Amino acid sequence: MSNSQIEIVEVGVRDGLQNDPSMLSTELKLEFIRRLVASGIRRLEAASFVNPKLVPQMADSAAVMAEVPRQDGVRYIGLALNARGLEAALDALCDEVNYVVPATDAFGRRNQNATTEECLETFAKMVGRAKETDTPCSVTITTSFGCPFEGEVPVARVVDVAARAAEIGACEIAIADTIGVATPWDVRERVKAVSAEIAKVPLRLHVHNTRNTGIANAYAAVEEGVRIIDASCGGIGGCPFAPKATGNIATEDLAYMLTRAGFDTGIDLAALLETSKWLESAVAHPIPGLVAKAGLFPAA
Repeated sequence: MSNSQIEIVEVGVRDGLQNDPSMLSTELKLEFIRRLVASGIRRLEAASFVNPKLVPQMADSAAVMAEVPRQDGVRYIGLALNARGLEAALDALCDEVNYVVPATDAFGRRNQNATTEECLETFAKMVGRAKETDTPCSVTITTSFGCPFEGEVPVARVVDVAARAAEIGACEIAIADTIGVATPWDVRERVKAVSAEIAKVPLRLHVHNTRNTGIANAYAAVEEGVRIIDASCGGIGGCPFAPKATGNIATEDLAYMLTRAGFDTGIDLAALLETSKWLESAVAHPIPGLVAKAGLFPAA
């Protein structure tokens, strides 16, 4: 990836819909995925292999993966939080598996019923199993900027978790502002600190827009050299285990900013705006994204 290219990882199908009251059908999820791929998205979270009693919106993940449009250059990510989830993701032929390690024990106990240390131990076992099928495993470090239960999270804590995940074998590490408390200055500080520690392991940013700082935080990350950023079409989403957390930054808003700045995202913005408008109709409630409301500039 050149310095002028930025990869947007679409998380709307998983992180977006997992907390949405709409409960989209399998067919509508597949239509969502087809539209995203047609708009130029080449890497997306499509499934979550977690307890369906806890996240019922993701109960049909295997059925979704069985019908996703497979084509060269398009990679589908499945979320797995334990050995059972990993096996389900491998059986579903996910191109990648993403695992979550919390930066705080309190969030880990609520999200995964495990401490940070226990999650790292589980990840080590999962990496060994995934290597048998040549399936890459990435790690998202949740609550990297603040925890709803413990409050402030020290930079050193995030750096330590990232370093250990890299040593275990994470193919990529994302630092996540799970509850949307970060500012651009926080992002700069943590990106610098983590990047210095994990060396050649790619760093990704995952931000929620709970306090309206998401786009500014993405900008700060880009300025610090991050070239992989998560976003959710329409800005939908949230976390069932993070009180008051809202969705990720809207993919179309992020892509608009980056395109206007001269970066190459590979995304057809006009097509993505149509997908965002379709999504608002599909979920049957207003969605936060702004560019789809205002339109492109200059106007087409």
